[in-house]
Amino acid sequence: MWIANYDRLPTRSRLAAWGLAVSPSCPFCSNCDETRDHLLLSCAYSQVVWSEVLLRCQPSSAMFVNWSELLSWIRAPASTKLSLLRKLAAHTVVYHLWKQRNNLVHNQVSITPQALFYSIDKELRNIISARRHMKHFDPLMAMWLR
Repeated sequence: MWIANYDRLPTRSRLAAWGLAVSPSCPFCSNCDETRDHLLLSCAYSQVVWSEVLLRCQPSSAMFVNWSELLSWIRAPASTKLSLLRKLAAHTVVYHLWKQRNNLVHNQVSITPQALFYSIDKELRNIISARRHMKHFDPLMAMWLR
Protein backbone atom coordinates (compact mmCIF):
# COMPACT_ATOMS: atom_id res chain seq x y z
CA MET A 1 0.00 0.00 0.00
CA TRP A 2 2.84 2.40 0.75
CA ILE A 3 4.21 1.85 -2.77
CA ALA A 4 0.82 2.79 -4.19
CA ASN A 5 0.57 5.74 -1.82
CA TYR A 6 3.88 7.15 -3.08
CA ASP A 7 2.85 6.43 -6.70
CA ARG A 8 5.76 4.04 -7.25
CA LEU A 9 3.84 1.09 -8.69
CA PRO A 10 5.39 -0.10 -11.97
CA THR A 11 2.33 0.76 -14.03
CA ARG A 12 2.48 0.47 -17.80
CA SER A 13 2.66 4.23 -18.27
CA ARG A 14 5.68 4.40 -15.94
CA LEU A 15 7.33 1.44 -17.67
CA ALA A 16 6.79 3.10 -21.06
CA ALA A 17 8.25 6.34 -19.71
CA TRP A 18 11.34 4.39 -18.64
CA GLY A 19 11.81 3.30 -22.25
CA LEU A 20 10.42 -0.23 -22.08
CA ALA A 21 8.53 -1.41 -25.15
CA VAL A 22 5.13 -1.88 -23.52
CA SER A 23 1.76 -0.46 -24.38
CA PRO A 24 0.76 2.10 -21.74
CA SER A 25 -2.94 1.19 -22.00
CA CYS A 26 -4.90 -0.17 -19.05
CA PRO A 27 -5.14 -3.99 -19.09
CA PHE A 28 -8.68 -3.86 -17.66
CA CYS A 29 -10.35 -1.45 -20.08
CA SER A 30 -7.77 -0.56 -22.77
CA ASN A 31 -9.33 2.93 -22.93
CA CYS A 32 -6.81 4.99 -20.94
CA ASP A 33 -3.18 4.88 -19.95
CA GLU A 34 -2.50 2.70 -16.94
CA THR A 35 -1.64 5.10 -14.13
CA ARG A 36 -2.11 4.44 -10.44
CA ASP A 37 -5.21 6.62 -10.21
CA HIS A 38 -6.80 5.18 -13.33
CA LEU A 39 -6.05 1.53 -12.57
CA LEU A 40 -6.98 1.58 -8.89
CA LEU A 41 -9.74 4.20 -8.84
CA SER A 42 -11.26 5.47 -12.08
CA CYS A 43 -11.17 2.45 -14.41
CA ALA A 44 -14.65 1.01 -15.05
CA TYR A 45 -13.48 -2.37 -13.71
CA SER A 46 -12.17 -0.82 -10.49
CA GLN A 47 -15.26 1.30 -10.02
CA VAL A 48 -17.49 -1.79 -9.98
CA VAL A 49 -15.34 -3.19 -7.17
CA TRP A 50 -15.27 0.12 -5.28
CA SER A 51 -19.05 0.54 -5.57
CA GLU A 52 -19.53 -2.75 -3.68
CA VAL A 53 -17.03 -1.67 -1.02
CA LEU A 54 -18.61 1.77 -0.67
CA LEU A 55 -22.00 0.22 0.02
CA ARG A 56 -20.55 -1.37 3.15
CA CYS A 57 -18.37 1.52 4.30
CA GLN A 58 -20.86 4.40 4.25
CA PRO A 59 -20.39 5.78 0.74
CA SER A 60 -19.08 9.20 -0.06
CA SER A 61 -21.26 11.52 -2.11
CA ALA A 62 -19.41 10.59 -5.31
CA MET A 63 -16.92 8.03 -6.53
CA PHE A 64 -13.35 9.21 -5.95
CA VAL A 65 -11.14 9.51 -9.02
CA ASN A 66 -7.78 10.49 -7.55
CA TRP A 67 -5.63 9.33 -4.70
CA SER A 68 -6.13 12.37 -2.48
CA GLU A 69 -9.92 11.83 -2.60
CA LEU A 70 -9.40 8.22 -1.50
CA LEU A 71 -7.22 9.33 1.42
CA SER A 72 -9.78 11.97 2.40
CA TRP A 73 -12.55 9.34 2.30
CA ILE A 74 -10.53 7.09 4.62
CA ARG A 75 -9.93 9.90 7.12
CA ALA A 76 -13.39 11.53 6.91
CA PRO A 77 -15.53 9.63 9.44
CA ALA A 78 -15.78 10.85 13.01
CA SER A 79 -15.86 7.25 14.19
CA THR A 80 -12.45 5.60 14.61
CA LYS A 81 -14.08 2.23 13.96
CA LEU A 82 -15.42 3.31 10.57
CA SER A 83 -12.06 4.85 9.74
CA LEU A 84 -10.36 1.55 10.60
CA LEU A 85 -12.83 -0.37 8.44
CA ARG A 86 -12.20 2.01 5.54
CA LYS A 87 -8.43 1.62 5.92
CA LEU A 88 -8.71 -2.16 5.90
CA ALA A 89 -11.05 -2.07 2.91
CA ALA A 90 -8.84 0.33 0.94
CA HIS A 91 -5.72 -1.74 1.59
CA THR A 92 -7.48 -4.94 0.59
CA VAL A 93 -8.99 -3.44 -2.58
CA VAL A 94 -5.66 -1.97 -3.70
CA TYR A 95 -3.89 -5.28 -3.09
CA HIS A 96 -6.50 -7.34 -4.95
CA LEU A 97 -6.78 -4.93 -7.89
CA TRP A 98 -3.00 -4.93 -8.33
CA LYS A 99 -2.91 -8.73 -7.99
CA GLN A 100 -5.64 -9.08 -10.63
CA ARG A 101 -3.82 -6.63 -12.90
CA ASN A 102 -0.67 -8.76 -12.65
CA ASN A 103 -2.67 -11.94 -13.23
CA LEU A 104 -4.17 -10.42 -16.36
CA VAL A 105 -0.88 -9.00 -17.69
CA HIS A 106 1.33 -12.01 -16.94
CA ASN A 107 -1.06 -14.98 -17.13
CA GLN A 108 -3.87 -13.62 -19.36
CA VAL A 109 -6.38 -14.76 -16.74
CA SER A 110 -9.33 -12.45 -16.20
CA ILE A 111 -12.07 -12.60 -13.59
CA THR A 112 -15.15 -10.44 -13.27
CA PRO A 113 -15.19 -7.49 -10.86
CA GLN A 114 -17.87 -9.33 -8.87
CA ALA A 115 -15.57 -12.35 -8.45
CA LEU A 116 -12.78 -10.01 -7.36
CA PHE A 117 -15.10 -8.40 -4.81
CA TYR A 118 -15.97 -11.86 -3.49
CA SER A 119 -12.23 -12.40 -2.79
CA ILE A 120 -11.99 -9.00 -1.12
CA ASP A 121 -15.07 -9.72 1.01
CA LYS A 122 -13.67 -13.08 2.07
CA GLU A 123 -10.29 -11.62 2.98
CA LEU A 124 -11.80 -8.76 4.98
CA ARG A 125 -13.98 -11.19 6.91
CA ASN A 126 -10.87 -13.24 7.70
CA ILE A 127 -8.88 -10.17 8.78
CA ILE A 128 -11.67 -8.99 11.08
CA SER A 129 -12.35 -12.48 12.47
CA ALA A 130 -8.70 -13.07 13.27
CA ARG A 131 -8.59 -9.86 15.31
CA ARG A 132 -12.10 -9.92 16.81
CA HIS A 133 -10.70 -10.17 20.36
CA MET A 134 -9.02 -6.77 19.93
CA LYS A 135 -11.07 -3.82 21.20
CA HIS A 136 -11.20 -1.81 17.94
CA PHE A 137 -11.98 -4.83 15.76
CA ASP A 138 -14.93 -6.11 17.79
CA PRO A 139 -17.72 -4.13 16.01
CA LEU A 140 -16.15 -4.19 12.52
CA MET A 141 -17.78 -7.42 11.33
CA ALA A 142 -21.27 -6.05 11.97
CA MET A 143 -20.31 -2.83 10.16
CA TRP A 144 -18.90 -4.74 7.18
CA LEU A 145 -21.86 -7.13 6.85
CA ARG A 146 -24.66 -4.55 6.96
